[in-house]
Amino acid sequence: MTSYLLAGGGTAGHVNPLLAIADELRHRDPTASIVVVGTAEGLEAKLVPERGYELVTIPRLPFPRRPNKAALRFVTQWRGAVRSLEKLIIDRNIDCVIGVGGFASAPAYVAARNTRTPLVIHEANARPGLANRLGARDTPYVGVAFDGTPLPHATLVGMPLRHEIEVLNVGATRQDARVSFGLEPDRPTLVVTSGSQGARSINETITESVSDVLRTGYQILHIVGANGPKRLAEAPGYVAVTYCDRMEAALAAATLVVSRAGSATVSELAALGIPAVYVPYPVGNGEQRFNAAGVVARGGGVLVADREFTPEWVRTNLIPLLRDEAKIVEMGGAAASAGVRDGTSRMVNLIELALSHP
Repeated sequence: MTSYLLAGGGTAGHVNPLLAIADELRHRDPTASIVVVGTAEGLEAKLVPERGYELVTIPRLPFPRRPNKAALRFVTQWRGAVRSLEKLIIDRNIDCVIGVGGFASAPAYVAARNTRTPLVIHEANARPGLANRLGARDTPYVGVAFDGTPLPHATLVGMPLRHEIEVLNVGATRQDARVSFGLEPDRPTLVVTSGSQGARSINETITESVSDVLRTGYQILHIVGANGPKRLAEAPGYVAVTYCDRMEAALAAATLVVSRAGSATVSELAALGIPAVYVPYPVGNGEQRFNAAGVVARGGGVLVADREFTPEWVRTNLIPLLRDEAKIVEMGGAAASAGVRDGTSRMVNLIELALSHP
């Protein structure tokens, strides 16, 4: 029996690839022992147990930015977390540590190094986080979702995708997917998704542009998120929902998508061959812009800065695109050429390679 320790979490961008990897490991070897290390605050605290995997929690340990009392506490907590994971690795006879980034991964990487346990890392973003930048120095087995990700020993494997996305046949399910949202089955559809919290710039611009979009012959599925506009448009052909727990159906319904450029979103749309207008999140280290760069360079998407995504931009740029059916089809093919459907399998192949060369 092979024993794995999977580490990482915090956001869906970390947890979903982790769960996809765990599911594939279990699929290949039903006797495998899998334990996940995360934090009590991250999304993994809910999703990992729901999927049936054991979760061990450690403190959330953001790296200190200046020397102060908090930094001193960090050192003590860090050492405690590493020691506890070293003990777990030894007590559970862990054969391989697999990390996906996030607060819980960095102590696991050090514990793997200290116990000389094979370490495999997956980086979901084109611009890697600190934990994976440090961990990648200690292992030759580093899988990345995007070509050109600046990590040592990087191997392009793509994104470990949710099973629902991997097996989705867009053409065969598109009409039923549209009907399930109250849309017309044969009408081209603009799907707008602004994330679980709701991107204000996207929501407000689309809300103000509903009539312009509808006049092109398109219908709209607008997933507004928790902080959606106070007043939404009311028009035949416009459907707004606060939250969508069937994103595979929403994507299947789409002729074109408007969204942020999170790594999972970009990877799913490319894998499915769905063209998109990407409006990267304007805060942080800019990784969303880099996530979309590859598919945009291929012609499978359009990149627009958050501050520029206005009703005027929609009239000047999006409306002509929606009217150009041939261009939309061409973009879909270009998106598919940049996509990877079997990222989960490729990542687990890398794990098996690490196990065969301890």
